[in-house]
Amino acid sequence: MAGKNGKIRQYRKPLNINLGIIIFSVIFIYIIICVFLYFTQKQIQPYEVRTGSLSMDSVYQGIALREETIVSSTDSGYINYYAREGERVGAGKLVCSVDESGELKEMFEAGEAEDGQLSADDLEEVRDEVSGFMESFDRKQFGTSYDFKYTLEGTALKISNESILADLESLDSSSFVTLCNAPESGIVVYSTDGYETLTADQITEELFDEETYQKNQLINNDLVSTGDSIYKLVTNENWSIVIQTDEELAQYLLEEEYVQVRFLKNRNVSWAEVSVLDNGDGNTYVKLDFNNSMISFCTQRFIDIELILEEEEGLKVPNSAIAEREFFLVPKEYVTKGANGSDGVLLETYTEEGEATTEFIATTLYQETDEDYYIDNSVLEVGDDLVKPDSTDTYTISRSAVLTGVYNINKGYADFKEIQILAQNDEYAIVKSNTTYGLSAYDRIVLDAETVNADELIFS
Repeated sequence: MAGKNGKIRQYRKPLNINLGIIIFSVIFIYIIICVFLYFTQKQIQPYEVRTGSLSMDSVYQGIALREETIVSSTDSGYINYYAREGERVGAGKLVCSVDESGELKEMFEAGEAEDGQLSADDLEEVRDEVSGFMESFDRKQFGTSYDFKYTLEGTALKISNESILADLESLDSSSFVTLCNAPESGIVVYSTDGYETLTADQITEELFDEETYQKNQLINNDLVSTGDSIYKLVTNENWSIVIQTDEELAQYLLEEEYVQVRFLKNRNVSWAEVSVLDNGDGNTYVKLDFNNSMISFCTQRFIDIELILEEEEGLKVPNSAIAEREFFLVPKEYVTKGANGSDGVLLETYTEEGEATTEFIATTLYQETDEDYYIDNSVLEVGDDLVKPDSTDTYTISRSAVLTGVYNINKGYADFKEIQILAQNDEYAIVKSNTTYGLSAYDRIVLDAETVNADELIFS
């Protein structure tokens, strides 16, 4: 517009500040800075120490050793079983028959024998077999499903064959059926594997390899020849399981003499007497002797067990938090108190005029023995001379030792605390609680000891 003097003036629009844009910009910049600091700063995770216990890895697969007698056939023909596998039979009791002509086999196939009916006890027996298989089944060991199949067939066989036992007496007068009675009392097993005569002192590492293990299952109605194995008897309730361990555990078990064992198949617990074997192959074997539970595992050669050992209790810390640190060793008589009550040593120094004097150096005590203290090596050097309080005696720093510990961050910096490990597995360690220089419950420590340095400030 034109003024009075005729000049044209340019109109300027007033500056309007948008407060919302400013706030948004500040927040955006703040987020960018936080993200940058997050990815560039060292990430330190805390861990709160709690009391707990540690269960050691004590699950083993062992080889079962029993008193086993293999019974061979005296004739050739078709084998028919009448006792269920895992059943105890008395001496002289009927176990099976060998049918030379095959007539008895034809009776089964033609259905001339009456069908056996399942009683309540029979049904309960089948249910127990199925439940036991389901609880212990391992997909990696699918071959056990065939053992289960044969076990069920044996149960069904016992029921169906009971209906023709009366007919066997009449057939016995003829020459084509041979009745096989148990030579002694025992548990019937319808399989062989070549381990029947194995003794504990013959155990080697190769025998634990299930890939090379071969089990010969004896099947009903199969054709057998004279001298073939037709069944075996386990004749003693006393039996053993041999496991392979390290020398330390073997010595511990030997000192205990007895150990509780949990069978993983049925979760039952039993006591076993311990003995240690040295079979000359460089490995250590432990033999566990039982006087019960044999019948539950009479068909198994490899048995999974858990040793129930005493669990150590204390403060539970992750292995990642454990570190080692070197310290100077100083005789106790050279450690004194400063004016403020702090621990320290008197370092010998010299003035510009060359006169000897002492300087109090505060230092933290990290552990002690009967004669020495462990002190920080960051404030002193090897070769420094320390003066004994109220004396002219001196000590030259030359000795050092390593302590195992964790970094406590209760005070906002990485304070090394010595720990005494009671037990340890792959993930955690149990350490002694309430020690003079150690940890207490609910202390906060650095989860990964490699992420911090001693006395580093911790911002959390």
